Amino acid sequence: MKIYIKTLGCDKNTCDSRAAAGLLLAEGHELCEDPSKSDVLIVNTCGFIKDAKQQSIDAIISLGAAKKKGQRLIVTGCLSQRYARELADAMPEIDAMLGVNDYGSLAGIVAKGGERAVLCGKAPSRYCELGTGYIGEGTVTAPLKIAEGCRNVCSFCAIPFIRGGYRSRSVDAILSEARMLAANGVKELLIVAQDTTAYGSDLADGTTLASLLRQLCRVDGIKWIRLMYCYEEEITQELIDVIKSEPKICRYLDIPVQHGSEKILKSMNRRSTPDSIRLTINNLREQIPGIAIRTSIIVGYPGETKADFKELLEFVSEMSFDRLGAFTYSKEEGTKAARLPHQVKEDAKERRWEKLMELQRRISLVRNASHIGKVFEVLVEEKLEDGTYTGRTEMDAPDIDNGVLFTSDKELSPGGFAKVRIEDAFDYDLSGRAVQEN
Repeated sequence: MKIYIKTLGCDKNTCDSRAAAGLLLAEGHELCEDPSKSDVLIVNTCGFIKDAKQQSIDAIISLGAAKKKGQRLIVTGCLSQRYARELADAMPEIDAMLGVNDYGSLAGIVAKGGERAVLCGKAPSRYCELGTGYIGEGTVTAPLKIAEGCRNVCSFCAIPFIRGGYRSRSVDAILSEARMLAANGVKELLIVAQDTTAYGSDLADGTTLASLLRQLCRVDGIKWIRLMYCYEEEITQELIDVIKSEPKICRYLDIPVQHGSEKILKSMNRRSTPDSIRLTINNLREQIPGIAIRTSIIVGYPGETKADFKELLEFVSEMSFDRLGAFTYSKEEGTKAARLPHQVKEDAKERRWEKLMELQRRISLVRNASHIGKVFEVLVEEKLEDGTYTGRTEMDAPDIDNGVLFTSDKELSPGGFAKVRIEDAFDYDLSGRAVQEN
């Protein structure tokens, strides 16, 4: 059968879809990029925050409305795990639903057909290995999931309810998938988990993120290894030493700190404090000169006063994050924060978000301007016209961070690397000219 897979949400979902595709191909099915020509339509959904849930629902409705006779619509992922009963009642166009722990049953559901199936099992106690999966031709950057679930209970987050407790994946399985990705042309690995720095905490053999990274750096063909979703309080000296000593590891860390007010961080049930965040980031910048720090911030959390928000702005200004993504607080049922008093009004959330992003725009411009005249290695992502290309430095993750627009006298190919001298800087991007191609 021909299978169409639409993936929504985060990089962890991308990994799940890749594993699902591998399972289906192993059963003799064929992947198809055109939903109108497919026998089975699969939507891998996100159920994390309000906007993501709506996007998933819209995708289900759209594909359901376009279904042809004989086509089947299967919904997987966080939304179906979290709202199986509600979706089953409200959307008769769905032929089957599987939760985040049920991908092992997907091939059987596809082959069986017939009656509607709803499988949303509880999280297992250990990581459920589904194999190395499938990667599409021409893919240069790919996420690599090293763990599932989360042991943190942040008061605003529903992920532990959806994906269960923390389960580290085995080193052998991770290395096997990394080798598969490298053999298929992947040059950049995005190391992902709900809490990447917690890797190995549930294993009895002493494995840590640092020891895993040393082995990943030995995988031939991989050029860059990028760390995403790192908790500040678990950034150890061992990890810093690995980043310093291994040239394949990008001088980049994604550290979602969420806020800069000690009162709000405590209410969020975060283990970090503004002082601990300061200490960690200053330590990283001192030991790894040029490291880019990305963070995520939530504005409008319940009880966030004007004074708390001012404290956040002052904290962001002081820390001068290289990259920053901000989100308005989303009230998620079942979480502690949803039951808190003093919920912030939506219009106030939006105003605060705009003010924060305007501050970050100014910070970003200053930091970008400091790179004028420097030469960076750039991953070529797209060829435009007239010898113009787009790409990224090791300071930037795909889709969410800055880019580089540059020219080259020599022909370059997407997926290759070029040395680029930066000639101009903008709010969120750089421009320059290639001086040497690899």
